Amino acid sequence: MQVSVEQTSELSRKMTVSIPEEVIATQVEARLKSLAREVKIAGFRPGKVPQSVIKQRYAEKVRNEVIAGLVQSSYFDSLKEQNLNPAGEPHIELVNDKEGLTFTADFEVYPQISLAGIEQAEAKRPVAHVEEADFAAMVEKLRTQHKVWSSVEHASENNDRITVHFSGVCEGENFTDGKVSDYLVEIGSNKMIPGFEEQLIGLQVGENKSFEVSFPADYGNQKLAGKAATFEIEVVKVEAGVLPEIDVDFIKKYGIENGDIGAFNDDIRNNMERELEHALHAQLKTAVLDAVYEQLKPTVPNALVDQEIATMMKPYAENAKKYKLTLEDLNLPRDMFEEQAKRRVALGLILGEIIESNQLKIDEDRVRSTIEDLAKSYENPEEVVQWHYADKKRLNDIRQMVLEDQTVDWIIGQINIVDENLSFTDVMDKQRQ
Repeated sequence: MQVSVEQTSELSRKMTVSIPEEVIATQVEARLKSLAREVKIAGFRPGKVPQSVIKQRYAEKVRNEVIAGLVQSSYFDSLKEQNLNPAGEPHIELVNDKEGLTFTADFEVYPQISLAGIEQAEAKRPVAHVEEADFAAMVEKLRTQHKVWSSVEHASENNDRITVHFSGVCEGENFTDGKVSDYLVEIGSNKMIPGFEEQLIGLQVGENKSFEVSFPADYGNQKLAGKAATFEIEVVKVEAGVLPEIDVDFIKKYGIENGDIGAFNDDIRNNMERELEHALHAQLKTAVLDAVYEQLKPTVPNALVDQEIATMMKPYAENAKKYKLTLEDLNLPRDMFEEQAKRRVALGLILGEIIESNQLKIDEDRVRSTIEDLAKSYENPEEVVQWHYADKKRLNDIRQMVLEDQTVDWIIGQINIVDENLSFTDVMDKQRQ
């Protein structure tokens, strides 16, 4: 077997493999002899079919099978011989299969990942604390979630809830299918298009109003996006919200059965601090990985990027099925996913190189503490811990996450980290985004 390899680009290789005819002939002959003992042909006793008849009937089929097997086996043997590590499936083309076998295999190889210069990367570490104002705001938010609405006689104000009948016309066409009845709008919630809620301030029950506002340019309905519309409204009801007192009944709604205010406050604060800790960890991890990616930015195989894009598209495909659509119907552009896919592939290769070159091993104690931390927010934490350890896949998911965190910790020790003081609100808003 003769093998030659041509480098066609940084990661692309073209390998040419030639196999002598005698190798093919030997395997074909052996397979035909084996076949003679198995086939049944009318007019001949089993195992007594002449070799000439076997060849006449099966030689071409057997030769094709032998060639297919040799292509596969010699491709992998040649990779091993040439010390090549392919990324993705090869494109194989037969050059000659009449007198001997020659084929070419075009494929990409994994890049050699260099960590040189990683120490020059810089990332910002978000730093924040739960302040008294943050705690007070959270309690107020909880009260708002249990707000009670009652009808009022005054004109509508910001933060009031108003019930309206309305219709909308854009470019002479009614887009609300006539009139929408008894529609609830909380003024100041910013759930309507910009400018709509402000037009509802200062109105009394029974009052009618006509006004014009424009839909945002990125509005979901392309027929309305960026266009002005005229709305006709009739006020049905105006309500003001009344916040509940923090009493025993209110506290019990949050799982504090004895209604103790101290226990309630501790529970709220502990939850806020736990959520903040998770958010700070996630955002530092993202910042560190972004910094390392920008610093090293290795060339990655297109085959792996394609695989990652396919993975990223899966949720869209599954969602499309619900509406009896295909992924092709969605017409999603490749560049919507490409940059993120390249980042994921590159970081996977970089983290793999760090793990291998530093012989990082999974810290099982950290795995345990991670699972216990995840379980804290459940009613029966120990059951959640046992649930993770009862399934190898669930446990392995946590173990891989911990190994990735250990790798990020190693990176943090190598690069320049700059603390960035932020508020609780800034961190949590970014996390929600």
